[in-house]
Amino acid sequence: MKLVIQRVTKASVTVDGIVTGNIDKGLLVFLGVGEDDTKEMVDKYVDKLIKLRIFEDENGKTNLSVKDVNGKILVVSQFTLYADCKKGNRPSFTGAGSPELAEELYEYFKECVAREYGSVFSGVFGADMKVELLNDGPFTVLWDSRDW
Repeated sequence: MKLVIQRVTKASVTVDGIVTGNIDKGLLVFLGVGEDDTKEMVDKYVDKLIKLRIFEDENGKTNLSVKDVNGKILVVSQFTLYADCKKGNRPSFTGAGSPELAEELYEYFKECVAREYGSVFSGVFGADMKVELLNDGPFTVLWDSRDW
């Protein structure tokens, strides 16, 4: 599983001209599912995501979580995080999970965030999405389950 987590002042996802997710201050999470990923990994990531202290406190130190700042969470599926460009110039996505597994774990991820945090905003799995964001910092964190 791979996540790109961006601290944002605002972000939105549009599908076919309709906004499906829109947040102000919070986290934009791009989620890629790999072929060996499990619900247990999702549980671990969601717990860590909600506790991740990347928002500044009154002293400018990154000591606050999304919960501490009453931020929002926007989750967008992105299998292209598994792009392998080692050979040739056209990316291969053979490390990405099957569409069935990816959708199952994407939906489970959103359910876990909603259960643990209270709400979640999202894109639409498998859709052609337009994502707009204003990265705050910029502050971007990369998580890869192979490193955990």
